[in-house]
Amino acid sequence: MAAADPPGADLSQLAENLLYQLQENFQALTEKITILLEEMGERIDDLEKHVADLMTEAGIENTDEGQ
Repeated sequence: MAAADPPGADLSQLAENLLYQLQENFQALTEKITILLEEMGERIDDLEKHVADLMTEAGIENTDEGQ
């Protein structure tokens, strides 16, 4: 700590660095969760299509017209 630094400057810098690291980690986790949710949505869409195809092959009509 330099003589001209106000008291608590090291603590302030430490807190600022910690907050910056937390923000970076939060952003990385947010991006990862978004990617995983998009992948899950694609898998659900594929599953719905396969189920509909199987129902068609089995001669079962889809009574849920909302999808």
